[in-house]
Amino acid sequence: MDKILLLYKNWCKIPDKIRFLIIGAINAAISYVIFAIAVFLIGDKYYQICAALQWVISSFFSFTNQKLFVFCTKGNWIKEYLKCCTTWLVSYLLNVLILEVFVQYLHLNVYIAQFLSIFTVSVVTYVMFKYFAFKAHKAA
Repeated sequence: MDKILLLYKNWCKIPDKIRFLIIGAINAAISYVIFAIAVFLIGDKYYQICAALQWVISSFFSFTNQKLFVFCTKGNWIKEYLKCCTTWLVSYLLNVLILEVFVQYLHLNVYIAQFLSIFTVSVVTYVMFKYFAFKAHKAA
């Protein structure tokens, strides 16, 4: 158990941008797989519904990963989760807007469009997580 705790403490010493890239890549991959499965099962005409399903399902996994492995916070789980929900709402709206532009106006395949959208939205999500949802409070 001590080795696991030491490993976790060393992990949390890695700069958060690097941790976000690693954990974010895992979260993005999971999100994309959920989207792809939904499109396969429901149909590509309903890509916006698939995007909504993807964001709802992946949010629980993403929150835990962001809290524990990116920002390594010990803050209130409920408060941070509610702030994450706000972050996800913004990122979801940005995602569906970008997805719509890529599919309807640039005529990209929905799978490619969503891949590009997730990548783009990740930057905004990182900033909102760091400075809003998991903001470190300095001791006075």
